[in-house]
Amino acid sequence: MFRTVLVANRGEIALRVMRACRELGLRCVAVYSEADRDAPHVAYADDAYLIGPPSPAESYLNIEAIIRAAKATGAEAIHPGYGFLAENPNFVRAVHAAGLVFIGPPAEAMERMGGKTAARREAAAAGVPLVPGVLEPVADAAEVKRLGKEFGYPIAIKAVGGGGGRGLRVVRSPEEVEEAFAAARREAEVAFKNGELYVEKYLDDPRHIEIQVLADGYGNAVSLGERDCSVQRRHQKLIEECPSPALTPELRAEMGAAAVRLAKAVGYVSAGTLEFLYQDGRYYFLEMNTRIQVEHTVTEMVYGVDLVAAQIRIAQGEKLWLKQEDLVPRGHAIECRINAEDPLHNFRPALGAIGEYREPVGLGVRVDSGVRANYTVPSHYDSLLAKLITWGADRKEAIARMRRALAEYRIEGVTTIIPFHLAALEHPVFVAGAATVNFIPRHPELLTRTAELMPPAATPAPAEPAPEPRRFTVEVNGRRFGVAVFGDGMSLVPSQPAAVRGPAPRRVAPKKTALAAPVDGVISPIQGRVVAVRVAHGQQVEAGQVLFIVEAMKMENEITAPHNGTIGEVRVEVGATVEAGAVLATYQTTG
Repeated sequence: MFRTVLVANRGEIALRVMRACRELGLRCVAVYSEADRDAPHVAYADDAYLIGPPSPAESYLNIEAIIRAAKATGAEAIHPGYGFLAENPNFVRAVHAAGLVFIGPPAEAMERMGGKTAARREAAAAGVPLVPGVLEPVADAAEVKRLGKEFGYPIAIKAVGGGGGRGLRVVRSPEEVEEAFAAARREAEVAFKNGELYVEKYLDDPRHIEIQVLADGYGNAVSLGERDCSVQRRHQKLIEECPSPALTPELRAEMGAAAVRLAKAVGYVSAGTLEFLYQDGRYYFLEMNTRIQVEHTVTEMVYGVDLVAAQIRIAQGEKLWLKQEDLVPRGHAIECRINAEDPLHNFRPALGAIGEYREPVGLGVRVDSGVRANYTVPSHYDSLLAKLITWGADRKEAIARMRRALAEYRIEGVTTIIPFHLAALEHPVFVAGAATVNFIPRHPELLTRTAELMPPAATPAPAEPAPEPRRFTVEVNGRRFGVAVFGDGMSLVPSQPAAVRGPAPRRVAPKKTALAAPVDGVISPIQGRVVAVRVAHGQQVEAGQVLFIVEAMKMENEITAPHNGTIGEVRVEVGATVEAGAVLATYQTTG
């Protein structure tokens, strides 16, 4: 048994886990980077600990810092949320070595199912249908070309160590292999610290269906239905629903039984999700996410099970209290991810400071949010601000309720994809329950309608430079401490006092960036880090040609030539951090 849980994550999932802890009578501890000092999850926690600078590698991916924070705050267990270290078996072992409980699966089960090629081998052994592909990582682009010829194009190059669309490239001809292989490896190394890739046949028009499982430490496991996650951009989910409009009760039972069979075969414990592709009446195992999913919410709404609380109870040694025959879906639920992105510009990240913030309310409406009014969205993490979930007695009611809730959701100062969601939910293909993973690319009228629904553009106020902290000496129980106070010192008082620990961070005055003078050049529309430069001085380029790739909010964004011409000066190199509006390269002038 444990009484204090450290949540090794941030944003909405950190708050979600903490609320489950509170309901179970447990104390919760937040960790945070310097960029998240004013984040809502820090204010909500009973205790909070600074673990490093904004870079994820130095904070939320820093195993030693997180273990140190757990020891310092008296935490006895760690919940990883999703992303970051959630599927890292080395982290699991480090937690156990420190004498703490990891709220999630054993490292061995994570290794057997976390790596995509390893999971495919396990699925094959358990008799679960697979998409045609390899069971081992590929060595180079030449091997990918050979496999493309064997399987037939299109094929998918995918990261062994991750998911969420990162490190994935679809290749439709041999000529695309070299560039796609290099891009997938680069993205996989950045996102997962693992550049290994594998190849499988790419299905042209599938649905993305996933099965939720829960398993205890005594060999018991159940499935809690399916989620349809077919509405995606860049192979990342935007809208999820439960149950899927495509599955019959018989197929649901069959896929659930396959998922449970595979989970038991690998000794899985805790919540997990098995992802499948479904096309032409057949389903194929894709991968397993050995953690809680972003979209777990719709399963909770339909099956009435708190999945995060279930993870915690299982980690405390409870036997599974759910019976498969009792798990019957009730009604329908839909989740819309509220991302800080510009849907009219290929869903590129949209940074800024939130002004007014007002969430929708009412029967069957749930918001899992990681932001608030007067909050600056950090550039170091993904673009998810919140999740909006609605429940209805049937799918028609859930859609109507979601459209009403989206219209009431107010987020000023940052561009979000709320208008896209409104356009998607009124589209006849979605309303009919017929959306596949090609829903967005096959229906350009979605973006036309999105443009009509976009609010008038507002010029956001420039972010104020972070003030220097005020430093005081305080005495607590006869002991003197040096304290650094950031902000007004009052804006983040939680319902229960949060003791903010850890060494005072080194503060560096922000550099002032002057606006670029009007020039004929290639302009970065976003703030981010340059990960590829594909142009040189004197090179002839054509309009639309990809010249730079800038990573922001964990997404790679292609920066293209605005018109034909000859490049003059290339002003950035790989690894450089650029602001929105920065001139990446100039054109040579004629005359």
